[in-house]
Amino acid sequence: MTFLRTLDRFFYRIEFALLVLFLSAMVLLSFTQVFLRNFLGTGLVWADTIIRHLVIWAGFAGAALATTEERHISIDALTKFLSPRIKHVAQLFTGLFATITCVYLGDAAWTYLKDELTSGGVLVLGIQTWQALLIIPVGYFLIAFHFLVKLVENLLGVLGRQTVKRV
Repeated sequence: MTFLRTLDRFFYRIEFALLVLFLSAMVLLSFTQVFLRNFLGTGLVWADTIIRHLVIWAGFAGAALATTEERHISIDALTKFLSPRIKHVAQLFTGLFATITCVYLGDAAWTYLKDELTSGGVLVLGIQTWQALLIIPVGYFLIAFHFLVKLVENLLGVLGRQTVKRV
């Protein structure tokens, strides 16, 4: 379990750094576009496309971070009234469902990415389309990994072993 937690924290740090990088790049490119358009009457032709793809990258990095911190979208109205042991069991089932769903979505995204790779499309600035879309399967698999770590923690909770709060 310590290996999974260590790996989870490692991915968390990378995701956080990437999210800061993506958000900074989006702000910088957006500001540059506004300045160039309003004051110089021109703009960067490729910037809008890059910004749109950075939104996708930032979204998946943020979703992975939210999953690690257990701040993802959840419905927990009933779990507030459950005992800790029953709450772990309920979280086991929802965690298992979420993990399996993310793995299937990641697999479908991987298949789509392979199709994009064979088509050989170019986005802008020589960036291949498949490179711009690589975050989709990677993001789903990262989210699945974070759910899996929490699933193992809840399993240990059901078995009566104490777990330490992550992150």
